[in-house]
Formats: sequence, C-alpha cells, structure tokens
Amino acid sequence: MKYNKLPNTDIEVSKICLGTMTWGQQNTEAEGHAQIDYALEQGVNFLDTAEMYSVPAKPETQGSTEKVIGSWLKKSGKREKIVLASKIAGPAEMVSHIRDNMGFSKEAINDAIDKSLARLQTDYLDLYQLHWPERNTNFFGKRGYKHQEDEAWEDNFKEVLENLQALVTAGKIRYIGLSNESAYGLMRFLEESKTHNLPKVVTVQNPYSLLNRKDEIGLTEVLHRENVGLFPYSPLGMGTLSGKHLNGIVENTRLSLFPQYKRYSGEVAVKATQEYQEVANKYGLSMAQMALAFVNQQPSVTSTIIGATKMDQLKENIASIDLELSAEVLEDIEKVHEKYPNPAP
Repeated sequence: MKYNKLPNTDIEVSKICLGTMTWGQQNTEAEGHAQIDYALEQGVNFLDTAEMYSVPAKPETQGSTEKVIGSWLKKSGKREKIVLASKIAGPAEMVSHIRDNMGFSKEAINDAIDKSLARLQTDYLDLYQLHWPERNTNFFGKRGYKHQEDEAWEDNFKEVLENLQALVTAGKIRYIGLSNESAYGLMRFLEESKTHNLPKVVTVQNPYSLLNRKDEIGLTEVLHRENVGLFPYSPLGMGTLSGKHLNGIVENTRLSLFPQYKRYSGEVAVKATQEYQEVANKYGLSMAQMALAFVNQQPSVTSTIIGATKMDQLKENIASIDLELSAEVLEDIEKVHEKYPNPAP
C-alpha cells in the first residue's frame, strides 16, 4: 500500500480508501466486516461513510452503514488503527427523513454528529465532511451552473465554519472536509478560515474518473495552490468503467437494482467506455485497474474511494495501487478524453 498525509495534518491515510455506502442494503453486516478485515490486511487504513448511507437513501436504512462500522469497531477494538470519515447531509428531498432542519445550522450539525458517533460507537471522527452544499449549484449529475433567482440561501460560510469549530473544540472531530463542492465554494470556505482564524478545509470529496474530469477545469488549481486534498468518489463510474455493462446493464448490480443511478451510463459515456476498454486491451490491462490507476496517479489525489459489493471486486480494486500507467497508456487515454470530454456529469 502507498500512503499520503491529509494536507495540513499529521494523519497518514492509505491512497486507497474503503467506501462503505452499500453496507446495510446491498451488503450485510457480515460482508461489511469481511471487507474491512481484508482491506486492513492489504494496508488500507481509511474508511469513508455518511449519515445518509446506505444508498439509495431510505428512512428504514438511514444510518445502517455507520452501524455496520460501529459493530466492527466494537468487536475488533481497532479504532486507533482506522482513519474514520463521515458526512453530514445537506438539504434535499431525498434525505428529508433524517431531521426536520436539514442543513448546517448549529442545531443540525450537533444532532448529526452525536447520532453518527453513537452509531459508529466512537467518541470522535478524524474527518467530518459536508456531504453537499446548502446553496444551489452544480453537483450530482449537473455539468454547468445555472443561477436561480428565487434561491433562498444566504451566504453563511463563516457561520458553518464556526459551527464546525465548536465540534473540533469539543473533541468530536479532528479535521473538516467538503464533498460535491465547486471551486467557488472551496475558495469561500478557505477565505473565511484565513480571515477569521477558523478551521481550514483539508479535503474535497468529488466525483472523478475517466468519465468525469470536470474538476480539472477549475478545482484542481485551487487544490494545488491552497494545499487541499482530493478524494475521488465513483472512480469506476458506479461500475461502468469495469466494462461489465458494455453489452447491457448486468443483472443484480447497482445500475440494475437502482436505475436512478444512470449518470455514468448515457450513450456518450458508453461510447467513451468502449474506447477506454480498447486502450486497456491494447496494453493487456484490466479495465477496472486501468481506470483506478489513472485516478490514483493524479497529483491532487490524496486517496481514491473504492467500493465493492463482492470480495473479488474489492481485491481487484485494492490491487490497482500496484499498477503504474506508462506514458504510452496515459497518452492513449488522453486521446479518448479529447474525443469524449466528461461524458458523465
């Protein structure tokens, strides 16, 4: 395994992060525990979860993933061997069952952290992330920003940081991060932290893959110049970049069970995936490992979030850390990207 420091911290995380959002719905508690055990054996020390998981979000399964991790922590006694991250959900209809006041007010954040810690059976998180912005912006499948004149949100970046600072002071979280965030949002948080001596955002968790490199247009420069780490999620485009769906959606996979998750399987994304598969075939590479290795090699990436429902998938995904793509492979990847830039928003 390879490791990086979370920027501006003394925390060392594996370059592969174990994503957990299927545990409690697609995966049982026992399967979740087995995944953690195997990942640790391979040197993975970083787990990412969220209060809304498992997915898709439903009242009856909300918090189920954190409970799976919590029971493993209690059983194993290995809390100090794990770097643990979770997320508070932003306002959205799909998570309105979590609490009445969705968002990042003091009351909401206090409610969310206390319930997450109880489910996780720990008294602190190493990293606490805002799952998506309160304001209207382009995330979850939206390529471009379209302003809404009737938007009710008012600038509250400083207030949110103050609310998070209280959790740091209380010892409930160590560091803070963002998710599904834009260059504008990240810079505003960084500006407020500098001006008012508030906690600095150390990471951003965004979709990033061969099918979605839109953050290279603006966010990557901010990450580099401000020393903020990137946690790419969906590096395989919900399994699309494994190549398994090229002849149609495979039964009993996430895309067949939950057709709402289709942003990586549009017509252009499928064409791009076919050409990436040709690149992998040309060099005798596993399609999934090539896609993951491409993400792993990006200089702004601190840790790549992988997820799997089956153990053989998990083994292949973790093993991608040992693959270093040659200049020739990267050149061919760029040719496909130029032909099909960001086909999956």
